[in-house]
Amino acid sequence: MVEISFPRIKSILESLLFIAKKPLTAEELAGVLEVEPSIIEKCLQELSFEYENKGLQIINVAHGWEIATRDENADFVKKLLESPIETTLSPQALETLAIIAYKQPTTRAEIENIRGVVSDSVIKTLLEKRLIAEVGRSEGVGRPILYGTTTAFLRHFGLKDIADLPPLPEEETEKAQFESGGTLKEEESSKTQSNKEDFKE
Repeated sequence: MVEISFPRIKSILESLLFIAKKPLTAEELAGVLEVEPSIIEKCLQELSFEYENKGLQIINVAHGWEIATRDENADFVKKLLESPIETTLSPQALETLAIIAYKQPTTRAEIENIRGVVSDSVIKTLLEKRLIAEVGRSEGVGRPILYGTTTAFLRHFGLKDIADLPPLPEEETEKAQFESGGTLKEEESSKTQSNKEDFKE
């Protein structure tokens, strides 16, 4: 292992996180610096604390670490960066994304059984936006494609892991209906939409 001082490690980590296009794990960073992952974790924790009162923050998201702007500055950042290609989702896409997130891995047929409508175009949109991906094939007849969420999904919704998703409805009838392939409640769909107001048609 290379002998590097803590201040130097933290300086290097800032540079690596700044240029990275995706969250980096402590193991990935340790491989670049050739130091123990535990040292990287300690330095990242210290950096996270040091950034507490700055416009940027170092956060642990989607199984890795990244530098990001603060939520309270989002409106101003959006003003500067807003463009026609901003990621937007319709209510139908949000509903489909919620189904995939909670039931993954799942097939198109299962999604359509819950939604009650053909979902080819919506699934195509989510694939293009890289919020979902093909994760395998079902063992069922015809071996249909299985879909699941991606790292981009975790990053967009600020989740460390898929386990951080809000729990399903407590009411047994609603939960059973969802898990068995019944129609998604309209109120649940509207809740999902209101949670991400920046996703609009």
